[in-house]
Amino acid sequence: MIKRKLESLLLQIVMWLMVLCFIAPLAWLLLTSLKNRADAFSMPPKWIFTPTFSNYASILQDGTFVSNYFNSIQVGVLATLLSLILGIPTAYALSRFKIKGKEDIAFWILTTRMAPPIMVILPFYLIFKEFNLLDTVFSLVIVYMLINMAFVVWMMRNYFDSIPIDLEESARVDGASRLKAFTKVVLPLSGPGIAASGIFSFIMSWNEFLFAFVLTGEHTKTAPVSITSFMTFEGIRWGEIAAGGILIILPVVVFGIVIQKYLIEGLTMGSIK
Repeated sequence: MIKRKLESLLLQIVMWLMVLCFIAPLAWLLLTSLKNRADAFSMPPKWIFTPTFSNYASILQDGTFVSNYFNSIQVGVLATLLSLILGIPTAYALSRFKIKGKEDIAFWILTTRMAPPIMVILPFYLIFKEFNLLDTVFSLVIVYMLINMAFVVWMMRNYFDSIPIDLEESARVDGASRLKAFTKVVLPLSGPGIAASGIFSFIMSWNEFLFAFVLTGEHTKTAPVSITSFMTFEGIRWGEIAAGGILIILPVVVFGIVIQKYLIEGLTMGSIK
């Protein structure tokens, strides 16, 4: 009994240490965003200070950051929707249909995530330049959709494998077509998996920096790229950078909290048959 209590206590300590490691940078970012320039640069760091919202006011009054912020929302939402629209039917086909070499096809899809972004950024740049698509939202949406597709296909394929095929066969016996069985039976049961795939796709599209930095211009910069504008020849404006970071983190945190239940189900049930 004592040994079990000690093990439980040790696990709790380890868990809270891990939570602290994840929360500490966010707490530091939030505190920095509420400091004036003098307090942000003070050494040792000031833990007791008068909070100020001047950093938030500074970046929100700058129409450039707000415009870039809405660019990020537009790109993230469109890329996520396209990834789900194309990835879910592909995953279903790989899960249910007898396709020659489908394991090779699935592995090929997975390999699209193996190449480092720095290796493929130049081909993408040259292609989009040839078609006059640089500095457009469309170019980023296409790139992020291609990157997210592999994740959506593999996660949803495992999830479809966990759904008994007998449910679809019963619907087919009752007169439903394969398409109707898919939309009326399989998709509703796949809600948690779709939610988990969607949130991860959105996070990747929202946080990505390299492609957004290279493929965009003044009109289509995203919020992460816009943060670099606060590094000026006068110095690094840490307060504005921290405030921008908090605003960038906020939508993902809210989105994750809203669909937390489905996210957990999607991450666990897809691996259980």
